[in-house]
Amino acid sequence: MADEFEPMEGLEEEFQIHDYDIMDLFEEQSFKEKWQRVFSGLKEDKDTGAYKYAKLQMTRLAGPAAAVVVPMLFMGLLLIFASLTPDKQTSVPVTIMEPEPIEELEDIEEIEPEEIEPPEPMDEMTDEFSPDVNVDTPSPPTDFSPQPAEFDAVAMVKSPVIMRGIYGSRNPGARGAAMAGYGGSGAGEASVLRTLRWLKKYQNANGSWDNATGGLAGHGQKAPPAHAAIGLLTFLAHGETPASPEFGATVEKAIRYLVDGQDAKGTFKGKDQHNYTQPIVAYAVSEAYALTKVPILKETAEKAIQIVIDGQHPNGGWDYNCKQSERDDTSYMGWCAQAIKAAKMADLSNDGLDKVYKNARNGFKKNFKAGGDGTGGFGYTGPGKAGGLSGVGVLCMQLTGAAKAPEVTQGLMGIKKAHTVSWAAPKGNIYFWYYDTQAMFHTGGEMWNSWNRMFAPTMTKNQTIVKGKYEYKGRQFDIGYWLPPGGKSKHTSTMFDTALCALSLQVYYRYLPTYKPPAKDEIVEDAPSDDDIVIEIDI
Repeated sequence: MADEFEPMEGLEEEFQIHDYDIMDLFEEQSFKEKWQRVFSGLKEDKDTGAYKYAKLQMTRLAGPAAAVVVPMLFMGLLLIFASLTPDKQTSVPVTIMEPEPIEELEDIEEIEPEEIEPPEPMDEMTDEFSPDVNVDTPSPPTDFSPQPAEFDAVAMVKSPVIMRGIYGSRNPGARGAAMAGYGGSGAGEASVLRTLRWLKKYQNANGSWDNATGGLAGHGQKAPPAHAAIGLLTFLAHGETPASPEFGATVEKAIRYLVDGQDAKGTFKGKDQHNYTQPIVAYAVSEAYALTKVPILKETAEKAIQIVIDGQHPNGGWDYNCKQSERDDTSYMGWCAQAIKAAKMADLSNDGLDKVYKNARNGFKKNFKAGGDGTGGFGYTGPGKAGGLSGVGVLCMQLTGAAKAPEVTQGLMGIKKAHTVSWAAPKGNIYFWYYDTQAMFHTGGEMWNSWNRMFAPTMTKNQTIVKGKYEYKGRQFDIGYWLPPGGKSKHTSTMFDTALCALSLQVYYRYLPTYKPPAKDEIVEDAPSDDDIVIEIDI
């Protein structure tokens, strides 16, 4: 091939000829020359170009000519007809009316709209509970996620938060229907409201709570982050967000405290000795993000939950401080598993989250021991009988998709046989009842009904009520808290015990029961095995 392109011989000349012929068509001609060309073309054969050109020009000229000639002919005809019409004048009588004077209107007095007083918040509820709203709540058309980077965005949310799926019963109307459907009562809900107002009244200025909240010191370390997390969970369980009229500021302050207290590694300042703080706070901020979709909460939750993910043992268990060891602590594992479940429901994007979620049930199985009478139990750091931690193992296996496993079935029978809710019982423990109640609720049926008949009245009866110590919109309301059986607690502070009692009384609407089958169009996270039950996790 030649290095440079050379035109073919004669090609340039051909283009010049065509250029000349084309440009010749655009030469300006006089009017006389155009008509001579038209008359000349009309004499040529019909197949020639000259004839076609002449015909085209005639067609073009016919339109403008017709546009001038036709109107002129029409006007001429009108003039002829007008001249033939006889000259005849017609007179029409006209009466001129004098306008009547208009009376001056008085100045219109501007009416100021009356200020409508919103309904007062409910103080006490009757024992007979009757929901007055529809359970079905509308779903948003899209997955709304606000974009502002600053946390201040949480205070600007004024529209109601619509919760779906496993959190759906926390909406006000659905909450009432869920209570009616699962055995709740007005007395129980009144106890919850007294607790929320007690927590609001005694929240520290920085948004935290501790084991001295309300002047009622208890056992256990101060650990403000863990207390703030359990307090926040209590409000979230009731469907309260930063947009809530009565408790919005309380929720926002608690969230701010937890977000501001996280360091670059994802841990929290003021943690307890064994760092129960990490999974409890991870649990709370994951749930808070699921309910609010505030972007900065997603970042906080993902950093917090990553430590829990990295701390899981290969066999599925956890130890104090989320450290790798051979020790699997059922109590500590309970908070880790609940945090992982909350992270799944919040759709956090941590690597390894799905794997840890599915492996968690194996850690609890490792600490299970079957009895000879169809019962069984979960031990503290190894296989054990139906002790106080059996509820932890049962609940967490239910939450991780193994509600039909034999360990769960036998564990429930062990709880039913060995456990009771009584402030007079020598081994009564609010911490254990918190798990037992949830485990029974997720089981449903007569096992739940039997437990609920014992549990709920005992809880409401033993709340300490302080009359008229809370003011809201000019009204006085009661507040309340719980002292543990015997007046002391081995595991927690009074504030922590109080939050756990309220969470237990919120079980009716806190989560969708795991035994409830999902609708046909709902998506489940993975195909169930023989030991699994399908759990709705869409939020």
